[in-house]
Formats: sequence, C-alpha cells, structure tokens
Amino acid sequence: MYKENVILSPKEILEKEFKVDARGYRMQEVDKFLDVIIGDYKELFNAIDQLEDEKEQLLNDIMRLKQEIRTIKTNMEVAKSQSDKEVTNLDIIRRLSQLEKLVYGRDDN
Repeated sequence: MYKENVILSPKEILEKEFKVDARGYRMQEVDKFLDVIIGDYKELFNAIDQLEDEKEQLLNDIMRLKQEIRTIKTNMEVAKSQSDKEVTNLDIIRRLSQLEKLVYGRDDN
C-alpha cells in the first residue's frame, strides 16, 4: 500500500548513476550520502512492514473479540429469556393458586 506511493526504492538509489561534470560534486561524498539515504529507506520500510503486520494482528484480535462479545450477548439473552420464563411460570402458579382459592373457597394462610 505505502510502497506504491514511494518513487525510489533503496536499490534504485544505490544504482543511480550521475553524469560527471568538471565542476561536479565529489563522487565519494555523494556515494556516502546516498548510502545513508539507502539505510534510512531500508529502516523505514522495515518499520512500515512491522507496523502493517501489527495492524493485521490487531484487526484479527478485534474481529475475534467482537465475535466473543456477540456470543456473550447471545448467551446473556438466552439466560435472560429462560429466567423470564421461570418468572412467568411462577406467576402462572400463583394465579392458579388464587383461582383455586376463589373456586374452592380455601384459604391456606
């Protein structure tokens, strides 16, 4: 992704040939400077590659954690619905008990 936007690669910098002029720069100084630039490019590319790998790993972790959250939410909803049914069943039993009292005239209190 980032490499498409970079014009020069370390290899292109290393292999660059300049025309020699009578009053040109000292070739050794240019070569030393280009060596420093090449080293910086390599370090930069290595750092970017490491960050891309780390980003990919973090994205995978995010996806895994989102899936865990979905699973936990589903489990919570299932548990809640089951507990709601138990409360509903208890309510039914209470209502039946009240109806029996009305119908049969019993008062167990």
